[in-house]
Amino acid sequence: MSVSTLKIHPTAIVDPQARLGEGVTVGPYSIIDAHVIIGEGTAIGAHCVVTGRTLLGRRNRLFTGAVVGSEPQDVKYHGEETYLEIGDENVIREYTTINPGTGEGSKTVIGNDNWIMIQAHVGHNCVIGDHVKLANGVMLGGHAVIEDNATVGGGTPVHQFVRIGKYAMVGGGFRVVQDIVPFMMAGDEPLRIYGPNQVGLERSRFSKDAIDLLKKAHKVIFRQNLTLKEALQALSTDFPPTEEIKHLIRFLGASTRGLVR
Repeated sequence: MSVSTLKIHPTAIVDPQARLGEGVTVGPYSIIDAHVIIGEGTAIGAHCVVTGRTLLGRRNRLFTGAVVGSEPQDVKYHGEETYLEIGDENVIREYTTINPGTGEGSKTVIGNDNWIMIQAHVGHNCVIGDHVKLANGVMLGGHAVIEDNATVGGGTPVHQFVRIGKYAMVGGGFRVVQDIVPFMMAGDEPLRIYGPNQVGLERSRFSKDAIDLLKKAHKVIFRQNLTLKEALQALSTDFPPTEEIKHLIRFLGASTRGLVR
């Protein structure tokens, strides 16, 4: 790679051991540490820090003050070798913080085409899929999982080990301490499920039949006073095995923190 393909501001500090792909730009006063790998076309804004054993894919955009890869906020962390892996074409806005894993060899993983907005925090060992939107001030505790196409509203704290299912939407400012079922919309205090995330599903081009089936599944899970075991049985025996129903069954069956209902 020719150094001429890089655009590094004179005030930036880039460790010689860092590996930067073609077309990477690094803004004023930013710091890139030794073990960092940055893919081609990624733009690092001003006053950013990319540190730790961090892999940034291609065409990501980091805005002013983002701190990516700094030590996890975990009293159990004692300097072991852990990782942060971020895919391609993510937008990481101002003053966001993203920590690597805690526990030897562990990692935090973020997929592709996600929007992580101003002052959001992604804690250690989190897993974020693709096309996720975390609005301003969202705070993910350690080991949280956000599945593909989920949306979390601004100022929302998400408890450690909580999962938010794909295509789910959580309203802003509500505390999430249990799992949010895929395809559903959550809000209110205490947090509850309103129904399928119909507008989001329609925008994602789900068919009317698929949405209608999810409405029926919502009634089984949330409106018939069934235990989780009974709801799982009903989904398994009374519904066609569509991809959406199969994913609901897998998600519900793997819950350890319980469900927001």
